Amino acid sequence: MEYREHEAPEPLRSHVQCLWHLRDPMPSGAPQTVYPDGRCELIVHLGAPMQIESATRGWQTQSRCLFAAQARRAIRLRAIGALDCIGVRLRPQASAALGAPVNAPSVNGADAVHDLSTIDAPFADALTQSLRDGAEPTAPAFIDLLCHRLGPYPIDARIAAAVTALDGASGNLSVRAVATAVGVSVRGLQGRFLAAVGLTVKEYALVHRLQATIRQLDAGDAALAQTALAVGFADQAHATRALRAFAGMTPARLRNALRAQRDGDQTVALAAAFVRGASMPA
Repeated sequence: MEYREHEAPEPLRSHVQCLWHLRDPMPSGAPQTVYPDGRCELIVHLGAPMQIESATRGWQTQSRCLFAAQARRAIRLRAIGALDCIGVRLRPQASAALGAPVNAPSVNGADAVHDLSTIDAPFADALTQSLRDGAEPTAPAFIDLLCHRLGPYPIDARIAAAVTALDGASGNLSVRAVATAVGVSVRGLQGRFLAAVGLTVKEYALVHRLQATIRQLDAGDAALAQTALAVGFADQAHATRALRAFAGMTPARLRNALRAQRDGDQTVALAAAFVRGASMPA
């Protein structure tokens, strides 16, 4: 598996965090896990679309061009053929740029993954066409389409500032502290944040605290109790409960899985690549 992130071009940086490319000509087909990071994504499958697991409908094949809205828990995916997909990771404050239902939860409690053609069919078709013949996510035609579609969406500067504050603190800030920092009321922040980002302030903060915990587990052997306190959990038990609900496994199991992946076990390869920002060398 090869996963690589590309910096967003200057005209897109207020709306797009990064562009990415995932390729695997011979995937194992084993289920893979992706952990939410508080970002929505546009994804175009140039190879075989992956399947996503639903609690009520089992494994469902994704559309070729999709919008992945906010999620609160781990997402399970599996490949059914050669992978070649390009993604656009939106900045949280640009989550609603497509007019998509960014905070409409599905029946299993996680936000839906939408066929982009149901949101904007001409845009979905144009994106797919712009990536024909082995194009990279930096292809000029692809970038021009993104600029044209996303650029006109106005970014709420206060919400962008709130996201920056939460990201800088790995989510370890109270709602009141964030509201004070960006100069709005708590109630005003909560309404504007949910509308723009698709998560409540508390949900977004929790996602970042859990992401920070996963990065710490991946980075070394620090005691979980120490890691939990560093990212704002009350204690180790609190962190363990939250991570189990978020990632589907205990911190100890997750640390062992990440360590095994470094040694060639591909069980969490996709999740690890997204957390690290790149796949490990083959």
